[in-house]
Amino acid sequence: MTHWFHRNPLKATAPVSFNFYGVATTPAATKVCNDLRLSRARLLELFTDSSCNPEMMKNATDLYFSLLQGFILSLDDSSQECKLRYIQNFKWTDTLQGQIPNAQQDAVFELASMGFNVALWYTKYASRLAGKEDITEDEAKDVHRSLKIAAGIFKHLKESHIPKLITPVEKGRDLEARLTDSYIIQCQAEAQEVTIARAIELKHNPGLIAALAYETANFYQKADQTLSSLDPTYAGKWRKYLNLKTCFYMAYAYCYHGQTLLASDKCGEAIRSLQESEKFFAKSEALCKEYGETKGPGTTAKPSGHLFFRKLGSLIKNTLEKCQRENGFIYFQKVPAEAPQLELKANYGLVEPVPFEFPALNAHWTPETLAAFDLTKRPKDDSVKPKPDEEVKPLKEPDIKPQKDSGCQIS
Repeated sequence: MTHWFHRNPLKATAPVSFNFYGVATTPAATKVCNDLRLSRARLLELFTDSSCNPEMMKNATDLYFSLLQGFILSLDDSSQECKLRYIQNFKWTDTLQGQIPNAQQDAVFELASMGFNVALWYTKYASRLAGKEDITEDEAKDVHRSLKIAAGIFKHLKESHIPKLITPVEKGRDLEARLTDSYIIQCQAEAQEVTIARAIELKHNPGLIAALAYETANFYQKADQTLSSLDPTYAGKWRKYLNLKTCFYMAYAYCYHGQTLLASDKCGEAIRSLQESEKFFAKSEALCKEYGETKGPGTTAKPSGHLFFRKLGSLIKNTLEKCQRENGFIYFQKVPAEAPQLELKANYGLVEPVPFEFPALNAHWTPETLAAFDLTKRPKDDSVKPKPDEEVKPLKEPDIKPQKDSGCQIS
């Protein structure tokens, strides 16, 4: 499969000690705080551990989020919010805006930000697998599943948790609707790329492949349009990727639509469809160069040198030559001036996000444990927020360097 996907950096965060000296008045309350600190640190370690797999990630996220819920959920199922929700300040950077963090004294902000990073981890895990030249069928399924899980997490955060933030999300920050929507759509589009690769490998009907490619191109175009009002200094590189994938899958759609037309003895129209495919491929090739030259957050790559890109170029060339030969020997049909309209709808293979829910409250949280937090014993200056312009160190990601000489960097 050897797919290539653009990836923005992981979010980085300041350490959180959960040390509430004097406030946590019993051993059980202190233990919950210690468990929170350790499980958070462990989860952050796994984000940059190249040996981490989805099972390890799920175990770590379930533990941390089940503990964190004690700062958010009401233990008696009432609508009253938890008294601990605003006890701790959390700082997180954004995937596009460098190392100046956004700080909020709100456990829901932590839940949404950490959840966002978990979704990003699934996209990066998928990207590492998809870039392998000897990917197995099971690994391809893992790529597909991971991207659908990521889309489900982004969707759940957007619909169920981000709206609960007391402080509105600033424009251009990760938790803003434009960014969450783009991440959701990109995950769906990339998962459909895996579906297309599978359909091609199994020699499915060219009409189905053309329809899937067209739907995928539309997904990428929609993701790009969602980002169109963002500042190009930090969204420009990401948008180049979405543009080039739009053109790339339009080239795929016209190529396989041409095969369908040829099979229906419409050789002239098939040639015109392949010519249109050539145009989109040339446009995507130019965008690959622009992508490589565009500064901004995200991976540095030469996608036009990647195998997934070169294979399509050869397919278009060979299919067009075949159509032209057939037309010269058999059909003698006129090639239309206008490209055929693609009105393709895929009935199979369309990707929907996997529904996601955070785990239930950890069993260590009891009414007695919660009652043991005495907020009247907080230091008076405890509510003073740290300086907002303080930088947070970026996470050292394991998959930043280019792999071999493929001309491309994965994830």
